[in-house]
This record gives sequence, structure tokens and C-alpha cells, in this order.
Amino acid sequence: MSDTSADLALAKRALRKAALSRRTEARRLYGSAAPEAAMAARLAETGLIGQAGVVAAWLAIGEEIDALAVLAGVGLGQGPVALPVMVAKGQPLAFRLWSAGEPLVERMWGIREPLDSAREVEPDVLLVPLLAFDGRCQRLGYGGGFYDRTLARLRAIKPIRAIGLAFDEAEVDIVPRGAYDEPLDHVLTPTRLVTRTPG
Repeated sequence: MSDTSADLALAKRALRKAALSRRTEARRLYGSAAPEAAMAARLAETGLIGQAGVVAAWLAIGEEIDALAVLAGVGLGQGPVALPVMVAKGQPLAFRLWSAGEPLVERMWGIREPLDSAREVEPDVLLVPLLAFDGRCQRLGYGGGFYDRTLARLRAIKPIRAIGLAFDEAEVDIVPRGAYDEPLDHVLTPTRLVTRTPG
């Protein structure tokens, strides 16, 4: 690892720690007033997933934004939606269709995934989890690189739209960026939509 990549890793690690703390505080401040309802209303206004084809979400863990609750607010909460499946460490995610009430299986890190028999699809819109973002729609994830690899693969084969979901408190001035970090197209918060400027 070069000094530059070592510095980048350290900067990301420090930002993740701070971002997790901010997310905990943001969720506490919202209390029973779930931010997902506000995000759903804003997403409906944008029209970003109106006739989008296959929409991918994720099953929230802990204090994450509940992507399925956001989709429920725009009439897509019962599915089918595409949920991520971890193929292997260092590989892009696959996606399988799932509808509310269908069984799930617990895999790595306690993440629940659709059964292997569920149909595999290539999503047109990805709702993406994140810990921090900046005004350029750069995203800080959990450090596994799964979504960066996934976005790179999908963007190489077709037009897609990647929308990060986050608390407003997740915004920072600059997210440290490496050569393989993929930006989002938009970041949706309870109060606004941030759109990436090309270039």
C-alpha cells in the first residue's frame, strides 16, 4: 500500500467513525417522527423512479435509513423490488427480486437476502446506503467496496440511476475519494435532493 493509499484509508476510517456517531444522534433527534416519510414525499415529487423499471433497495440494519419504508411511501413498498446479494468478497453485488412476505435467508454479517431461487435481475435504479456524502454526490460506505464495484459494472452495461438515502447530518465538506470510488447521481435527504453536476 502506498503512502497515498494509506492516507486515504486512514481518512476514510476517521470519517466513518464520525459519521456513525452523527447518524446515531440524527436518528435519536427524529424520535418517532420517521424521516422516511419526508423522504418518500420528496422522492415522489422528483419523479426519479416513476417508470424506472427494476428498483433496487436494501434491508435496513440498525439506524440506517429504511429504504423499503421510503419506497412504501411512493407505492412500491410491497415489491417486487430487487435486493442485493453478496456473491463473494471483492465482487460486485447481484440482485434478486423480492416481495413483502417472501422468505429471506441470513447470510454474511447478519444481512438478510432473497432465496437462491428468486429471480436475478439487473436494476435500473439503485437506492444506495451510505455513511457520509458531499455536494459532489461522493459517497462514503462501510469500506467493503461492494457498491462501488456494482455501480461500475452496471454503468458499463446500461444507463442506471444511483440514489443515496441519508440523513441531512451525513453531509460533509469533502468525502475522500480513491480511483475506484463511484459517485452517486443523487442523494436524497429528508429536506432536499442533491444532484451530481457532470464533470
